[in-house]
Amino acid sequence: MARILTLLALLVGVLSPLVYFLESRLESFYIFSPDSLHDLAKRGIAAHGNDTRSVVQYIVDELHAQPTTSAFVNLDEEWIFNNAGGAMGAMYIIHASVTEYLIIFGTAIGTEGHTGRHTADDYFHILFGTQLAYEPGSYEPEVYTQGSVHHLRRGTVKQYKMPDEGCFALEYARGWIPPMLFFGFADGLTSTLDLPTLWRMTYVTGREMLGNLAGGKF
Repeated sequence: MARILTLLALLVGVLSPLVYFLESRLESFYIFSPDSLHDLAKRGIAAHGNDTRSVVQYIVDELHAQPTTSAFVNLDEEWIFNNAGGAMGAMYIIHASVTEYLIIFGTAIGTEGHTGRHTADDYFHILFGTQLAYEPGSYEPEVYTQGSVHHLRRGTVKQYKMPDEGCFALEYARGWIPPMLFFGFADGLTSTLDLPTLWRMTYVTGREMLGNLAGGKF
């Protein structure tokens, strides 16, 4: 037991400075920004309105055309079901790396659940429909409509709902992404037991993360 505790103490002692160093340099790893993505989402909506498929294509095309992001954008529109926090929707992974992910997430029939408490800031750019959010102690819902952004700050948690008419968003997370994956897998492992979907989500996420890491994107 003493040896195990000693080993753990050494591990913490070695990893703590590394984590602190990387945390202090997080900004240098990002290739996207919330403001530029908000502007892009609004321009896509202005160009195509409620034609969400065309809005998504507009966003992906522009990101692929930008020199700083072109090499790190997944052009294959691979839609995958996602069950997390009791909510169910589908996502298209545009980018996934150790410090950022950018996806299209939504549903055409509505859903509701727990946001999760994450190690990254999450920016939910509404492309179609409405998202509602709630924090304990509030007597009124937060309402996010087309063109607006719901910023879920790192370490905070809310209840959220996409009404029955559906909602789709450009979701951008920046921070430490790997710890968030446990939330994304939990419902599949303990509730839906949809192993083919879990495997596909794992494969696509891993492929994008490792591929971007190999390309120098941390």
